[in-house]
Amino acid sequence: MNREDIEFKGEGGVTLRGWFYPAEDTSAPAPVIVLAHGLSSVKEMHLDDYAVVFAEAGLNALVYDHQNFGDSDGTPRQEVDPVLQYRDFRNAITYATTRPDVDASKIGIWGSSFAGGHVLMVAAIDKRVKAVVSQVPFISGPRGLDRLVRPDFIPHIREALEGDRLHRFTDGASTMLPVVTPDPMGQAVMPSTEAYEWFSKTSADRAPNWKNEMTVRSLELASEYDPGSYISRIAPTPLLMIVAAADAVAPFEFALDAYEEAREPKQIVITQGGHFDAYSGPGFDECSAAARDHFVKHLRA
Repeated sequence: MNREDIEFKGEGGVTLRGWFYPAEDTSAPAPVIVLAHGLSSVKEMHLDDYAVVFAEAGLNALVYDHQNFGDSDGTPRQEVDPVLQYRDFRNAITYATTRPDVDASKIGIWGSSFAGGHVLMVAAIDKRVKAVVSQVPFISGPRGLDRLVRPDFIPHIREALEGDRLHRFTDGASTMLPVVTPDPMGQAVMPSTEAYEWFSKTSADRAPNWKNEMTVRSLELASEYDPGSYISRIAPTPLLMIVAAADAVAPFEFALDAYEEAREPKQIVITQGGHFDAYSGPGFDECSAAARDHFVKHLRA
C-alpha cells in the first residue's frame, strides 16, 4: 500500500503531520476520509490499518497526529486541548480539499474514543462533511468524571487540578500525569487494567513514539468537554455510531443516550467487545467493515 508523508497547518500555525493513503483503482478525484485518534494516542496505533481498508474500497484516507503529540508540532507536549483538536479536524479537511486527487464535495470523517467525540462536533458544525463515523466515542466530560472516578477520589482530583492551575500561574510549568498504570488504584488518566495492557502492548509493538504521560491540565480540559451535546445538529449528514457493549473507558450507556438524541439518517452498530477491541482481531474486522460500508454508501454511490 502506497502512502505519502504529509504536513499541513493546524490551529495557531502549528505544523501537523500524518499520512495520505490514495484511493485504489481510480484515476479520478475520489472521496476522502479524515481520521484521528483518541486520548494521547498516535497514528501508529492502528489508524493505518483503518486507512488501508478505506483506500482499498476506493476512498482516499488522511491520517494525522493531534498537535502536541506524535510527529506533529505543538507545545506544551502531551497536552490534550479538545477545542484545538476538533478545530484541527476542520483544518485537516481544508488541507484535503486542496489536493487534486480529492473530490472536495465528498468528505467523510472518522474518529475513535476521544476523537469519536470530536467528529460529532465537527459534523454538526462543518457541513462540508457528508458522512461521519463515531467509534467508541467520548460523549461527555462532566458526566464522565462522575461515572469513571470513584466518588471518594473526586475531591482529591479537584484538589490536584486546582493545585496544578496555581502551579502554572506561578511558574508556567505543566504537571504531568501517567496515561495508564498497572495499579487500578493508582493515579492515571485511565486507571484500568484494560487500558494499561492495550497501551503497553501497542506502543511496544508498533508505536514507540507514544508516551505514557499527559499534562494534568488535559484532564481538566477533558472534564469540561461535552461533544455529545451537539449530536442532534448533525442531521442531515448520515451518522454511524459504533459502540462496545463492554466498554469501561467510554461508557456504553452514554453513547446510547446520545444516539437517541441524534436525528435521522443514523445507524448504530453494537459490538460485544471492550473499548480497545476495535483496533485488532475480529473487533477490528467488524468495525472497519461497518465504517467502510457507511462511507462507500454515502460517498461513492
